[in-house]
Amino acid sequence: MAKLWVHPRFSPTQVRAIFFDVDGTLRDTDDELVQRLSRALGRLLPWVSEATRHRWARSLIMAAETPINALYAWADRWHLDNLLHRVWPRRADDAPSSSSFRLVPGVQTLIPRLAQHYPLAVVSAGSERAVRAFLAQTGLAPYFRAVVAGPTYTYTKPHPEPILATARALGVSPAHVLMVGDTTVDIRAAKAAGAQAVGVLCGFGTRDELLEAGADAILPHTSDLVRILPPVATASSPAAASSSLAA
Repeated sequence: MAKLWVHPRFSPTQVRAIFFDVDGTLRDTDDELVQRLSRALGRLLPWVSEATRHRWARSLIMAAETPINALYAWADRWHLDNLLHRVWPRRADDAPSSSSFRLVPGVQTLIPRLAQHYPLAVVSAGSERAVRAFLAQTGLAPYFRAVVAGPTYTYTKPHPEPILATARALGVSPAHVLMVGDTTVDIRAAKAAGAQAVGVLCGFGTRDELLEAGADAILPHTSDLVRILPPVATASSPAAASSSLAA
């Protein structure tokens, strides 16, 4: 079982706002993709057991995740990230029916609890349509003060612009932001913005990748955030209804 790890430099009392990625952090997108691929393998290989197909599907998606992250990092470096998102939307950027949305375990109770003390925001590279559909249909939308998704700004993660602009809109210093995500893209964006970053292992980012990217803490699940934050937050008020930061 994965263990919680916190770097000595992590300062929980410095956190004044929390930004979340969606896929693999709030939404159990990776398991959705595994189920889809497993069903597809079942149509192609009906004689293979369901358990074996599921294991193969998960291995294939895990193998694809690291090169996909590397491709997005390369696109950002050459200022082609928004073009890449239009040509190849990342992960499950469609907006499926509510029955197909899966929350990462523990998120349903975590978000309302955190929103009592911290302003919350979503900073995702996925399509805004899919992100807003997910938040609305899972009942999480009222807890987020800002929703940044897709090409809201000129650059997307791992560029720091979405985090810096969202922090300005919420009136907090980037140094007081905690970014929570499951991939190196999330961690690199946060560190470039001067924010703290937590990597979660409920997506497909690996512990070694997240550590190398500079994560200040590694958590087995998103819900483990309550284990590293102060029991009484210093932020002032619950989050209001979500709003777009698009100009």
